[in-house]
Amino acid sequence: DLILSRREAGDEHSYVRGLFRRGQDVMCKKVAEEAAEVVLASKNQAPSEIIYEMADLWFHATVLLGYHRIHPHEVWRELQRRFGQPGGGKTQSVETSVAASDPPSG
Repeated sequence: DLILSRREAGDEHSYVRGLFRRGQDVMCKKVAEEAAEVVLASKNQAPSEIIYEMADLWFHATVLLGYHRIHPHEVWRELQRRFGQPGGGKTQSVETSVAASDPPSG
């Protein structure tokens, strides 16, 4: 709700409003950058750095959701739907389905 309110009527100097003005490509780039920083923090095995970078990733992902007018609760509902399902409820990857359909060699 806060993200969407800043999209519409936030302070002219609001970081969030600035992201919306600059558009989806900038938002996607920020999400990708923050995801890479989470991976690097993990590789460095630095818990405080992981937390810091994960907060940035979640923030920018939430802004991107706001761009699409998707409320974060919709993501939580999807996670709940997947809970306890094999593969997290996701469909099989192409590699898995292709391998399963290949006739046995012999």
